[in-house]
Amino acid sequence: MLYPIAIETGDSEHAYGVVFPDLKGCFSAGDTLDEAVFNAKEAVEFYLEDLAERGELPPSPSDLASLQADDDYKGWVLSLVEVDIEPYLGKAEKINATLPSLYIKKIDDVVKTHPEYKNRSHFLQVAASHELEMHSL
Repeated sequence: MLYPIAIETGDSEHAYGVVFPDLKGCFSAGDTLDEAVFNAKEAVEFYLEDLAERGELPPSPSDLASLQADDDYKGWVLSLVEVDIEPYLGKAEKINATLPSLYIKKIDDVVKTHPEYKNRSHFLQVAASHELEMHSL
């Protein structure tokens, strides 16, 4: 998943700061830009571990355009960081699910023509994720 980051540029006297706007309280810093972004990857891993321990799902990422319009990030550099959230969702469990046969056929047709879905289970996981996001408080 691609999460946006906001980078406050540093100089010879100030460190570079990085925040994850969608992950409140998740931030890092570094003496160089490369170091700050590298440290951001470590910060997000700790943040997601904490969410998982509390039984919370990672929030969906914002789009860069909405952050660009946000006054809180005026003058900051915006970028994206690839974050694998799978390890923080818990162990995969096999379940039996009953669906009408036409749903199964339609799901399988979408999976065959859209490589972003690994298989039927992944499609259902993505669908569940969307529904849970809509109903989260």
